[in-house]
Amino acid sequence: MKPYLLLLSVSILASCSPRKQAETKIDNSILTYSTRAVLPHDTKAFTEGLIIHNGKVFESTGGENSWIAEVDVESGIQNKKVQLDKSYFGEGITILNNKIYQLTWKNKIGFVYDLATYTKIDEFSYEREGWGITHNNHELIVSDGTETLYFLDTAEFSITRKLVVKENGIKTTNLNELEYIEEYIFANQWETNYILKIDPEDGTVVGKFDLSEFTKKAKWMYPQSDVLNGIAYNSKTKDILVTGKYWPLSFIIRLN
Repeated sequence: MKPYLLLLSVSILASCSPRKQAETKIDNSILTYSTRAVLPHDTKAFTEGLIIHNGKVFESTGGENSWIAEVDVESGIQNKKVQLDKSYFGEGITILNNKIYQLTWKNKIGFVYDLATYTKIDEFSYEREGWGITHNNHELIVSDGTETLYFLDTAEFSITRKLVVKENGIKTTNLNELEYIEEYIFANQWETNYILKIDPEDGTVVGKFDLSEFTKKAKWMYPQSDVLNGIAYNSKTKDILVTGKYWPLSFIIRLN
């Protein structure tokens, strides 16, 4: 056998080994992205929810100064539309059927606002903490900081099903801000730099991407920057807007 044929044979055998296959599977779970733009973000915004709807960016914040606002991404300046009473700690938001749905943290109460007027038109209760919220065009999907996602109907806000999220067979906890993108659920994993891509049918984490470089940039510019949190998908451009709590920057990325 000629030397180059021998090398080719060894290479093929190595690629077929169980260890190599396992390594390939792990590598394939890491998603890559390109950075499209870097934008300013308000360092006073303790970001809990972030969405893009009809070309507008909406953000919700937590803490004693919890609000929902339309955000000018070019300047980072908000036009506050909803200011919560100081007794409520605001959490994630989503928009469905011309309504804004907002969670609160330990109050276990959610609010519904008219999208056009920002008038509160309803509220609902739940038994867990409120963290992130998104929707699949007909159900609300919420997180509570555990490994479980809850699907709710929009009429009675009753649980239609539960989804336990697992990565490589192990339960994945600290699920936070959510976004539904192209038939998958994307979730910030609290206190990490990862955004997870989750199969909504069985809860399997089918991919994730690491935004450590953005966290480093944010903390370098503003040391008080907190964790990565905030995912907003632009269905027209296929871009994703991401930011974090008290970050001075937000980033537009596109998955490769």
